Formats: sequence, structure tokens, C-alpha cells
Amino acid sequence: MSEKTLTIDPIPPLELFGVNERKLKTISKYFPKLKLVARGQVLKLIGDEDSLDEFEARFKQFVSHYNKFGSLPILEIERLLLSESRESGKTDDSVLVYGPSGNLIRARTPNQKKIVEATEKNDMVFVIGPAGSGKTYTAVALAVRALKKREVKRIILTRPAVEAGESIGFLPGDMKEKLDPYLQPLYDALMDMLPPVKLAQYIETGVIQIAPLGFMRGRTLDHAFVILDEAQNSTDAQTRMFLTRMGNSAKFIITGDVTQIDLPKKVQSGLRTAWNMLNGVKGISFIELGGSDIVRHPLVKRIVDIYAKSDEK
Repeated sequence: MSEKTLTIDPIPPLELFGVNERKLKTISKYFPKLKLVARGQVLKLIGDEDSLDEFEARFKQFVSHYNKFGSLPILEIERLLLSESRESGKTDDSVLVYGPSGNLIRARTPNQKKIVEATEKNDMVFVIGPAGSGKTYTAVALAVRALKKREVKRIILTRPAVEAGESIGFLPGDMKEKLDPYLQPLYDALMDMLPPVKLAQYIETGVIQIAPLGFMRGRTLDHAFVILDEAQNSTDAQTRMFLTRMGNSAKFIITGDVTQIDLPKKVQSGLRTAWNMLNGVKGISFIELGGSDIVRHPLVKRIVDIYAKSDEK
């Protein structure tokens, strides 16, 4: 029988042990051969050497997670305790963002992983793919990760306010209330990745900005992670305007689906033009997703495939 004493700095006792030591009791269940005794900033361990070493490796993961995110929820503690890389004490590098409900957000397909790799190597990335292939979701996860790692100071998300068969003029409310439904998918993605209170605080202080594409004119976007979503519905002039907003220390991701263009028939999609003109430019990467990347309901892939075959005919 051996003993070891750990000083739990920088994690506050309440964050690690929980109210009435609820979290500590949960941790104890994963270490049946150890006795854990909490005393203020100190945690005393009593047990065999292997279990002591195992616990110390896991404790390093707790500290790493707390240093990154400033919290250590019970769901995250259990995820770390169940992870496979016990001996190294390393966190899972494939995870882009840890969601507020304990969900792990990561690139789920080879092409989504290419988006991650391309963004790490280039400051501007174009992504084309069908509905449900994770274009927007992966891009937003990368933006949130960059913000949390303090690689950027703000996130700016934008979409062209183009009507998909409906008229914006007949929607009730003021301009913001008319435009918010167009931007809702961006809010949805963010709500999966940030606690509601934190998200509201970021939006209120301008750390996260969500606005229609037309609101980008005249701005210089420094130290920002900027996403243009639904870019197939931006015109040539709008796309050129947006791309030239790029400031210092900025990352741009442009996503779109060229099979769902809602522009008038005689208006050229700016995404198509930019894809053809900028391909090969140093510092710009182009990623194309397909049906194999669709991560929604299996029926979505079948529907996309059927429509694609019809378009070919």
C-alpha cells in the first residue's frame, strides 16, 4: 500500500470535488483500488502503485482541460476517465470543441478533416459540398476553437440574405427580426458549442458577430475568424467585396453548395467565379465534399444522390 499527495492547483476545490464532494465520489468509482481524501487544496491518495500512477495521469488531463476552458463539468470528468490514452495524460487532439452538454465536436469524415488541415495551413479556405456534409458546422467549430485558444479576438459569421422561394418583405417585425431566420443555422451551431450565457455575453460584447453579407461592406476584419456561409447565393460583386475585407491575423472560410443557388437565373454565383479564378493562389485552399460526407439522416444522402443524378441528365 502506497500514499501520494497531490496539490490540486490551479483547479479550485469546488470545481474538482463538487458540492458535498459529489464529483469526487464519481471519480472514486473509476478507481476502486484507491482511497481519495480531500483536504482543501490537497488530495491524498492511498492505494497500489499502478492505481496511483493511473490517477496522476488522469489528474493531468483534468488540469489541462481546466486550463483550456476554465471549467471542469462532471460530464467532462467522466469523458476523460473513459478515454483510452490513460498513460500519456494527453487530451484528444481530434476534438475541435467540447460542447456545454459534454458532447465532443470533431471532424467526422476524411474530407471534414481536410478542412481542419487546410485551415491550419492557409488563411483562406473555400469549401463546397452538398446539404448535410458538415461545411458550416465544421467551420463554426474551427472558429470557436480559435477563439478559445486566443488565436483570434472575435468571430464574424455572415450569410447573404437571399430569399429561397419566399419574400422577406412579408415577414413580420423590424429588419433584425426579418433577417434573423436567415442566420438561424449559425446560431444553432454556436449553441451546440458554447454555454447559452457565454454565447449571449459574446454576442452582446461583439466578440461574436452574426450579420447579413451586406453589412460587411467598408469593414477591415483584423484578428478575426470570419465565415461566409451559403456563399453560392452571393453575387460576383458581393464575393469580391467580402474577400477583400480580410485584415491582419485573420482566417476566412467560405462555404457553399452550388446545387442550391437561389439567385435570379441571369445572375452568376460569386462562389463559382471565385472557385475558378482563385484556384491555385498561394495561401488559399479549396476543399470539395461529397455524398460520403453527409452526416445527417441517411435519407438526406439518398435524396442528394437522386437529385444529383437528375441534374446530370
